[in-house]
Amino acid sequence: MGERILGRDEVAGSTPVASTILKVQKTKGMRIIAGSLRGKKIKSLPGLATRPLLGRIKKSLFDILGERIVDASFLDLYAGTGSVGIEALSRGARYVLFVEKETRLTRLIRENLKKCKLENKTEVIEIDILSYNKEGRKFSLPEQFDLIFLGPPYKLNLTKDTLDTILKLNLLKKNGWIICQHHFKEKVPEKEGFLSLFRKERYGKTEMSFYKMGAKTGR
Repeated sequence: MGERILGRDEVAGSTPVASTILKVQKTKGMRIIAGSLRGKKIKSLPGLATRPLLGRIKKSLFDILGERIVDASFLDLYAGTGSVGIEALSRGARYVLFVEKETRLTRLIRENLKKCKLENKTEVIEIDILSYNKEGRKFSLPEQFDLIFLGPPYKLNLTKDTLDTILKLNLLKKNGWIICQHHFKEKVPEKEGFLSLFRKERYGKTEMSFYKMGAKTGR
């Protein structure tokens, strides 16, 4: 049997998640690492056996972002449980938009936001961000963003297509960053339109690639 490549709310080395992956885990959850909500538990999904490793990756991400997160507008694509965006809010982000196509997950995100009393700083949109390209559907998001985080399912290799969509929708502010969480075997572009890869960090089988605006190059 081939290697199972995991998604953003699973971590390499975890117990394989059953077909009930989208059932809300009532008894366990993830804790906010730092900031105004430090220690608060939010609901997660079953089967996250290596949750501490996920916490280590998130801690590294926000250590790298540092003061950039304060008063930032933050876009959480493929938002899953919403844990990354909620962590951003806890650390001082002004506003977070969560984009997720799965109905049961958007319900879970809203539940977590309500529990943390964050509804007035957030919005949740249930769409497939790539439908802009694949189906010719056009939609607009409420603003441009200082920081965009994306963690699509690893096995689908969606990083390049998502970066292209971000450019088409003009979602990134001039001095903004895009952070892509992906499997280390996925080949991500050094350049994509006006975007330039400027940093990479690896954590086991998980890799994070950081992009910012640079000189436009040909495809």
